[in-house]
Amino acid sequence: MKVEARIFYLVAAFAVVMSAIYWVMTALFATDQKAEPVGIVALLLTGGLAFLAGSYLQFVSRRIEPRPEDREDAEVSDGAGELGFFSPGSYWPIGLAASAALAGLALAFFHIWLLVMAVVALLITIGGLVFEYHTAPEHD
Repeated sequence: MKVEARIFYLVAAFAVVMSAIYWVMTALFATDQKAEPVGIVALLLTGGLAFLAGSYLQFVSRRIEPRPEDREDAEVSDGAGELGFFSPGSYWPIGLAASAALAGLALAFFHIWLLVMAVVALLITIGGLVFEYHTAPEHD
């Protein structure tokens, strides 16, 4: 997770540097010679959030054993193994995407009745996706 932490630290540094550049550029080229505060605050908050995520990932990386991605001498085969079970053909993700799109439309146009229907459809499709291969215990 050290690599991921470094990426977030780079994003944080980029956002902070860009906020300083944004401050100078808006102060120089604004008609009233005042810096535009909303963009500066947004960039600083973006940098702070990226720094927070990077700090968390660095904190976690100290407490777990090094992954193959974190070791310099790792081979591709070190990361091999079972990743989990993936359904070869399931229609539940299509229903999940459709109900999520319906919820987005309902929020965009503020149709509460449609949002309620979309949330119900989302719950049904999430349940179907999670329990697709769940079988009840056999009783003798």
